[in-house]
Amino acid sequence: MREDWIEVELGEVCNITMGQSPPSSTYNQVGNGLPFFQGKTEFTELHPIVRKWCDSPKKIAYPNDILLSVRAPVGSTNIANVECSIGRGLAAISYNHCTFYIYFYLKFIEKKLDEQGTGTTFRAISGSVLKSQIVPVPPLPEQRAIVTKIEHLFTALDKGISDLKKAQAQLKIYRQAVLKKAFEGELTKAWREQQSDLPTADELLVQIKTEREQHYQQKLADWQNALDAWEANGKEGKKPKKPGKRKELEPLNREATKDFFPIAKQWKFEKLGKITLKISDGPFGSNLRTVDYVSSGIRVIRLENIGNLEFFDSKYSFVTEEKYETIKRHSVFPNDVIFSSFIANKINVVSIPEHIKLAINKADCFCVRFGEMFNFKYAEYYLSTRFTYNQLINLVHGATRPRINTTQLKEIIIPICSLEEQHQIIQEIESRLSVCDKAEESIVFSLKKSEALRQSILKKAFEGKLLTPEELAACRAAPDWAPAADLLERIRKEKAAEVPKKKTRKKK
Repeated sequence: MREDWIEVELGEVCNITMGQSPPSSTYNQVGNGLPFFQGKTEFTELHPIVRKWCDSPKKIAYPNDILLSVRAPVGSTNIANVECSIGRGLAAISYNHCTFYIYFYLKFIEKKLDEQGTGTTFRAISGSVLKSQIVPVPPLPEQRAIVTKIEHLFTALDKGISDLKKAQAQLKIYRQAVLKKAFEGELTKAWREQQSDLPTADELLVQIKTEREQHYQQKLADWQNALDAWEANGKEGKKPKKPGKRKELEPLNREATKDFFPIAKQWKFEKLGKITLKISDGPFGSNLRTVDYVSSGIRVIRLENIGNLEFFDSKYSFVTEEKYETIKRHSVFPNDVIFSSFIANKINVVSIPEHIKLAINKADCFCVRFGEMFNFKYAEYYLSTRFTYNQLINLVHGATRPRINTTQLKEIIIPICSLEEQHQIIQEIESRLSVCDKAEESIVFSLKKSEALRQSILKKAFEGKLLTPEELAACRAAPDWAPAADLLERIRKEKAAEVPKKKTRKKK
């Protein structure tokens, strides 16, 4: 900070009003009274969005007041563009000389404010903490010049960020376009035409049916061995349960696919439940509770781990080996595909990575298991597409918690091609998506760099290092230039002479 600046507490130069929420009975959505704001959820880039009104406001903010979120989360800012009622999640900060100077300073210390928040349920800061924040105050012409320069630099920065986000959105579109072409058979068209002995989809389905029957017979043999051991041990413990015969799905009605996307003539549509070894949910209710989680043991796969073709490995949950023994029929392994039951704006599906050798899938995390005759990666990619989303979204339309069940998942219609072509499709997809991944990494890096540059600009501004010598000279030549100490004295006199603004009530 330069020597011609001064440092003061925020409460010395600003009027600060902490919000207070009126009774909910005073709220309305028809425009009676003042617009009512409660917190960050109503904030946009600059001004909050009006979603409700209040005809008996407790605390009021005025046009050009800075609105600061003081709880859950702390530090976010907006500018009031109308007289409004504010709830206890906000504070209104009024500075009568250069509002945006204080506004940008509050943006600069946003993280610091959040770190000062206290509370167990959610973080919040008090009015006294807010008022005690130290603010560097330069002469008034310099405040205006700093704001102008910040806005100029931010405009250029925002243009670059906007371009990066557009590129990011285009990558998402391209990814879906790649998957669409893949499952229409377009990516492997040239490859397919060069093959002379590819098995048909029907031949593959026969092999899958045989594999499923062999799988069931193996389960029966394992059960018989367990039963023999149980009897030899004097029937101690719980009797092994005989595996039930798989209930076969109704044959696919070909009329159901007549309006589907086109596929290669060697391909065929089939229900997902007809080609899997298993589609199952995790343990429900008291079978697995939050209190069962421990710091180490058998991994639990939860909704937080499942993204769209992305496994979030940073979130850990475990159960003891003893607990695992009671729910081990829900075991999942590498290459099992885990599908989130919640269908909102996208599908969340991913396969269990190789390093997780054994885990349990939680309720609402469906396990989709394939045998050797079908490539799990092919299914994982297909289940992540809009083709799958479009089949499921109508099933959850209008629900408060939009989710599907395993019965509905089994009915998903999937294009079937030879195992050889499935492998080739995966290669074609991954060669293209790897390019997307590198581009995405570059964009994310650039966005982080842009945010760091934004903070760097603000840091220079409030250290007195943003303006050039020529710009500073122009400030000193301004007719209202005065030392910062004189400005502070003027503000104190203005605050002492102020008549408190009366609470108003607007009705329509």
